[in-house]
Parts: sequence; C-alpha cells; structure tokens
Amino acid sequence: MAGSQVNKQLPKATAKRLPQYYRLFKLLVDEQVTRTNSQLISEKIGVDAATIRRDFSLFGELGRRGYGYETRALRDFFGELLGQDRETHIALVGVGNLGRALINYQFQNRNKMRVTQAYDVPENPLVGTTSATGVPIYDIADFSKHVKNSKIKTAIISVNKENAQEVADILVESGIKGILNFSPLRLHVPDDVVVQSIDLTKELQTLLFFMSHKDIK
Repeated sequence: MAGSQVNKQLPKATAKRLPQYYRLFKLLVDEQVTRTNSQLISEKIGVDAATIRRDFSLFGELGRRGYGYETRALRDFFGELLGQDRETHIALVGVGNLGRALINYQFQNRNKMRVTQAYDVPENPLVGTTSATGVPIYDIADFSKHVKNSKIKTAIISVNKENAQEVADILVESGIKGILNFSPLRLHVPDDVVVQSIDLTKELQTLLFFMSHKDIK
C-alpha cells in the first residue's frame, strides 16, 4: 500500500504538495493523457522540475528515465496516499457563515470526503434542523454521543477564537484524531492528534503584502 511507502522523514513542504500532485494526475487521466514528465508537471503546477523529481524520489521508483510517469498509476498512488481510496466522514463544529458554506461545499464531487454531522450551541436556531445537503445539525453537548456511534475521526472547527480550545478539548475527548482549524487560535492537543490551521485573515494579509511587493519571489 502507498501508505507503507511514506518516508517518516518526509519534509512538510513535500507533504503539502501531495494534493497538488494528486489533483494534477487526476485531471490528466480525465483528459486521457496517459504519460507525462517532470517538466510538463512543473509547467502545470508551478513547481520546478528538480523539486518534483526530488519529491517523487522519496517514494521510490515512480517513473522511468526517458519514459516519464504513467498518469493513471500516479493518480492511484497519490490518491491512496491521501486516503482518497476510502470515504472520509467529517464532523463540523460552528454553523455560522463559514460553517454553512463548508457544510454546503461539495467535497464528494472532487474527493471521497464529506461533512456528515454539524454542531453548534443550542442558541443557534439551526440546531435541530438539517442542512439543504442533508447534514443534521446537533447541539454541541451531544457531540460525543453522536460521534462515538460513527466512524468519524476528522473534524473542522469554525468557531471564534474564544471558544476554539474548548471545542478542541471536546473533540479530543470524543476520539477525534485530525482537526482542520479555521480559528486564529493555536490549539493545544495531544501528540497523537493532528491539527492543520487555516487563518483566513493571515492569508489575506500575506496576499496583500505580496501584491504590494511584487519584486519579492
């Protein structure tokens, strides 16, 4: 299995490029392109060819010199590596504007991931209802009860920073092992729980900085 071929010392920068590789090979297969090479991949995703070859070398022989890479084989390899060969159910906590957008986002049209449960405080009038996409919205007090009766190990936090750590504690206590955190707060979790944080304000500020300093590469 691809997962068994992951180098324990895989650089984080390489790991962050894996979804790009998977998305590209999936697109190439859909376009009926059967073979490609590092230079063509570089042109498609904006990563230099040497970096691509170095990334791929970390997983063994993914291609052949003078022949290139078989798109279908690499799509399947990176898909398995990223867990796209199995369906992943996700719980979402925080059904505000961002939370509602995430509930309605059609993950499954692109990957085998989908939000199947959502949670908020009982003051939110949406608690006790079902979203337009069929996702039930529960009281956060019932998180453990519902999640423990499911196969959910992944959750999204889209609450304000004042409540983010408290929510994270509830998730951890309920057996969640992966958290996508949209709050600006740095979460404290056990070593066996993985957190990926997305601070939209920081990302926008970074964008504005580079727009004003286009000479910086």
